[in-house]
Amino acid sequence: MPIRAVHCCAVTSVDWSRFDAVLFDLDGVLTPTADVHHHAWTEMFNEFLAARQPDQPLFGEEDYFAYIDGKPRFDGVRSFLASRHIQLPEGDLNDPPGMDTVSALGNRKNELFNHLLHTEGIAPYPGSLSLLNQLEADGKSYAVVSSSRNARPVLEAAGLAPRFAVVVDGVVAAQEHLNGKPAPDLFLHAAQQLGVDKERAVVMEDAVSGVAAGRAGPFGLVVGVDRGAGEEALREHGADLVVSDLGELVEASQ
Repeated sequence: MPIRAVHCCAVTSVDWSRFDAVLFDLDGVLTPTADVHHHAWTEMFNEFLAARQPDQPLFGEEDYFAYIDGKPRFDGVRSFLASRHIQLPEGDLNDPPGMDTVSALGNRKNELFNHLLHTEGIAPYPGSLSLLNQLEADGKSYAVVSSSRNARPVLEAAGLAPRFAVVVDGVVAAQEHLNGKPAPDLFLHAAQQLGVDKERAVVMEDAVSGVAAGRAGPFGLVVGVDRGAGEEALREHGADLVVSDLGELVEASQ
């Protein structure tokens, strides 16, 4: 059941004096890799559905936001397969890309994603870069918190890797046995690594599962970045403030 946030008043800007750190989701917040992920998921599942359920609808945008967006890769596979009443064995995490196990499908998606990343490249959103510059100038701490196991390659490709001393991603989650979003574990771990109280940290997310994780913390402020999930859905899952681009927060603070 969706988490409906209840607030005493509307939040229209960020009072940065109340916060010491910002916890950024990566895909769709700092970089437009959500588009690359979306493309890779669509190609992978449509390959699978063409072979498995050729008479059923293909994987669409509504499927991406309902079952995939913001979740760890294999959780996304399981979620979408369940929506189509398809059962597959889990397999081994190292299964080669294919169609016979959950792991094989997830690894096929990752193969497609990495191909697209290396052939098309990636650049940070200009507004996100402006906010990072402001936070750095103001002496704020920040971290990347991503469900993806590809967070570090994406940060490298976007030229952002040197700016983030703390990256809590799918690799760290597996090593530390952290639950994925919508559980708050990844964000809580990042706040701990930065040495800040959760009440003094801002979560920035574009996925409803990530917004729900920020609200479950609960963190001092949860900012939804609407890249397609929809303002209403982001607020319903716990966003205090919704923007279409992080550049709006730079403008609001000046």
